[in-house]
Formats: sequence, structure tokens, C-alpha cells
Amino acid sequence: MNALRTLPLLALVAVLAACAGKPMRAPAPVSTVVAPASAPASAIPAAAANAEVPAVAPAAAADADTATAPTGAEEDFAALYGGPAPTLAATSGEEDTLAAYDPWEPLNRRIHRFNNAIDRAVARPLATAYTKVVPAVARTGVSNFFSNLRAPVTITNQLLQGRPDDAWDSLGRFLMNSTLGLGGLFDPASKAMVPRRKEDFGQTLGVWGWTRSRYVELPFFGPRTVRDVFGLAGDMPLSPIRTIEQDRLRIGLQGLQLVDMRAQLLAVDDIRDSAVDEYALTRDAWLQRRSYQIERDRRGERNHDQDDMDTIPVDAMPMPNWGD
Repeated sequence: MNALRTLPLLALVAVLAACAGKPMRAPAPVSTVVAPASAPASAIPAAAANAEVPAVAPAAAADADTATAPTGAEEDFAALYGGPAPTLAATSGEEDTLAAYDPWEPLNRRIHRFNNAIDRAVARPLATAYTKVVPAVARTGVSNFFSNLRAPVTITNQLLQGRPDDAWDSLGRFLMNSTLGLGGLFDPASKAMVPRRKEDFGQTLGVWGWTRSRYVELPFFGPRTVRDVFGLAGDMPLSPIRTIEQDRLRIGLQGLQLVDMRAQLLAVDDIRDSAVDEYALTRDAWLQRRSYQIERDRRGERNHDQDDMDTIPVDAMPMPNWGD
């Protein structure tokens, strides 16, 4: 690339960066010796060959910035979940996993508006009152308790995915927190450096090959894919809460879990409320995270610790016990 082509390219990158509101990086100094694109390597002077910054460094830097620029889904992920979003295209080579597969968007948007109305009228006020009335240490204990109860679902799906080492860690974590942690109210396993992992049958179906599935938003229970809706059927028999025969106790625990989960999402309410398209923000961030979870499981990564909940688990859904 000659100098006349390099300068317009740098100018274009600068305009795009300014429009996106990103801070500009100072361009690298351009060498005064530029070899034509068709010139052989032997035609380049020794001074240019030994220079610290090659003549094509600015163009290469521009290409690198363009290649690593985050997608809209990755930015939505970072906004809702915090931290840099994982880039699946760089790890799996499947760029289509980053694109939102949402052929039912008109229907999903109507359900999303319904869910938002219920959230603002019921769920958010309850979660706000919960955080004001219940001390932080007690809320942490409630979160630990419900997280510990999800261990049977996680352990079973780790075995189904062919990850016995992870299943062994999760079993040890469950036993430690259930005994030393007084039924899961405390979390001594984290102090013992046992990672917290979360798996469900929707992820297992993804590991088995169902990697791309259309997005669907369920009334009351929010983001899912068709694959994850089928995954609910596999997780229901493994839920300890759903085995409780007394409807009042079971639904009471499920309601408390829903309030606790909603309280954990209060921190991102301002981001969602200020979004230009809150539906697209929620959808893209959720699909980005879900795709990353499945790709991570397919690669067999073990060095991860999950503290957040991105979907309402099956044991928190106050549905009738169809087994009676």
C-alpha cells in the first residue's frame, strides 16, 4: 500500500472512531521510506528495513483496530453484565453465532412490552422494597441458598456433557456448602477456591450440536431460545424445590427466589431504561452470553466461576406440580 492510499484509510478510521464516540489513539510515526507494493524485498533500502516502525504500520494498526472493534451484541453484553464481552468469532470461528436469530421479533417485542409492564408494576417495586428491608448479609444468604439448590441440575448436565471433573467439583461444592455452610446459607466452598458453575439442559443441547436457535421471549420469564424452552423439560425433574409437595411452601420459595433474582438486576435498570432500543439491548446481550456459555462448554474450559444469573431457572418458575 502506497502513501496516497494509506492516508485516506487513516482519515476514514478517524471519522468512524469519532462518530462512535471512542477515544482516538495517536497514529504511529510513518517511515519516510515507502516501498511500492510491487517492489521486491531486495529493493527496500537497509535503513527502511531496519526501522522500528515499518512503512505499512499505520495501515496495519488501522486494520487491527477494525478487526477487533466490538460488535453491537458485545457492547450490549458489557453494558448488562459488566466487563469485556467474549468474542466468539475469535474462539470458535463461527461469526453467525453473534448475529441475533429473531424471526419472531414482532411477537417477541409485544411480549417484551408486556413483561416490562409487569416488571415496573410488580417485580421492580418488590425488589426495591426487599433491598431496603432485608439486610445485605441476609440477602447474600438467600442468594447462596438458592444457588446451592441448583447443584443437582448443574451436576447432571455436566455429566451429560462428558465433563466428570467439573461434576466432581460441583458435587464437592454442594456437599461442603450444604454441611459446613448450614444448608447453603454460607459459601465456604468459594473460600476453599472451588469454582461456582451453572449448567442447564439448554446448554447441554447446545454442546450436543444445537448451537443456533431462534430467540423467543416468554411471558413473565423473559429471554430464551427454542432450544432452551425444550431444555426446561430436561431440568424440571432435577429441581429440588419442585419436589416439595406442599404448594404453599413451594410457591413461597419460588416467589422469594424470583424477588432475590430481580433484586440482583436493579443495578442495570438505569442502563436498560436509558437504552434507545431496550428490547434489542436485552436480546443481543442475552444471546451473546448464551452463545459464549455453550462455546465455552464445547471447548471444555474449566477455569470459570459464575456468580450471575442470566435467565430465570426452572426451579424458580411457580408452576403447578404436574406430577401430582
